[in-house]
Formats: sequence, structure tokens, C-alpha cells
Amino acid sequence: MYFCYSRPTDGGSSSSVASATLNGTSLTNVKDIFVADSVVNNGFHFGCRLAFDNDQHLFVTLGDRYKYMKEAQNTDNHFGKIVRIERNGDVPEDNPFVEGDAPEVFSYGHRNVQGLTVHPQTGEVWAMEHGPKGGDEVNLIKAGNNYGWPVITYGIDYNGSIISDKTKQEGMEQPVLYWDPSIAPSGMTFYASEVFKDWQGDLLVGALKFRHLRRISFNEAGEVESQTEYLRDRNERIRDVEVGPNGLIYLLTDESNGKLLQITPAN
Repeated sequence: MYFCYSRPTDGGSSSSVASATLNGTSLTNVKDIFVADSVVNNGFHFGCRLAFDNDQHLFVTLGDRYKYMKEAQNTDNHFGKIVRIERNGDVPEDNPFVEGDAPEVFSYGHRNVQGLTVHPQTGEVWAMEHGPKGGDEVNLIKAGNNYGWPVITYGIDYNGSIISDKTKQEGMEQPVLYWDPSIAPSGMTFYASEVFKDWQGDLLVGALKFRHLRRISFNEAGEVESQTEYLRDRNERIRDVEVGPNGLIYLLTDESNGKLLQITPAN
């Protein structure tokens, strides 16, 4: 198994990825295969979402660590990046910045990616990140692309000040979807089973701030067609969303008495 965690070290902490073997209720053969160079002394914006693509490359999301947002535009470090590595931590030879000081970097200009998934039909990598006050984004991730943070954003700072007066700039990607006000998205997956027949190809998203499961439908051109909210009446922060082999949907809540919820069709 693989997991991402906050690794304490001299000068602060950073996001790290480890591999291990699960034996019953314990882990053996625990080994760090990647340690981000974004070591700072704060507890914010670690990222730490993992996903394997169809070629078994491991994608890892790394936050900008809050006060270091400008570093998200520098491809020679790990602040505000999505990196791609092999299962053993090696760097793929065709990574877009393989000749640089941070060869693991696959895409950059991210704030704090809290959702990561691979489309079951196309194999495309999709990510979802927290904006500041407004400007949460869903992005289609491609090699070497710049997703703009903090040069362009649809949000403002928490104190109301302007981070950037730009929402678009040449050479920077536009999100597939953004939310203002923020819903604080966390956890995402595409639905590709038969149990919820009308949900084929839809994107399922958990919301922390707005406390619901959100279903996003697309038209044939790949544009967002509709958004539907579920489970608002439970008033629980949804941290993660997965689809089981049985086609049912599983949600992990983020509460002091957190729960694993199983979602079945109403009929």
C-alpha cells in the first residue's frame, strides 16, 4: 500500500509518500519513496492526494504551504505542484521537467489539491483544489501545464484583500469548473458502474464547508451540464468519495466521530 503523510524534519515538515505492507492491523516494510523539498515550519496546505494512472505512475499532490504561494510558479521546487513518480519513487524519463532541480514535477501553479482521480474511460488525470476565499477549482491535468496560482485566481484572500486582479493569462490553464463561494471540495471520483444507471460518467465530489455530496454531469462536449447536491440534511463534512466494486458509493466523513457511509439507490 501507499500513503502520504506530514513528515517532521529539521526546520519543519513536508509531505512524504511511503510504501508499506499491510499485515492485519499493522504495517511492515515501511519505506519513504518520495519526500517533498517544501520543508517549512507551518501546518498548512500539504496536499497529499495519491492516484495511479493506467501506466501505474503514481501522482502526488503537494500544496503551496500557504505563505509560500509564489513558489507555485517555480518548477524547480515542490511547492504547489503535482508530481509523477514510479511505484518505487524513481522519476519517469518522460516527465516534463526531468532536467530541472525538481524532476518529479508534472504540473504546477496549484494552491492545495484535495482531490485526485483518473477517469476510468479516458485515463485522464483530474484534480480538484481549494481556492482561497472563493475560487475552488476542478482541473484536467496535463504534463507541463501551468494552472495559474497565484498569478490568476477566481478567489480573494481571507481578509478580503486582492491576491490577483487576473482570472486569465496566456500560458495558464483555465479550470473545467470553479466555485465561488467555495464549497471546500475534498475527495473525487468518476462513476462508472451500473447501480446508479443515470450517473454514468458523472463526477462525484465531497464538500467540507458546504457539507454534502455533489454530482457533476457533463454534456457530450465535456462541458459541465448540471450539479446536484445530496445529503445536506446530514450536516457532515465529506472528506473522501469512492465507488466500490459493487457499484455502491462510499463516503468518509471528517468529524470527531467520523463515519464510513454506504450510499445505495433510493429505489
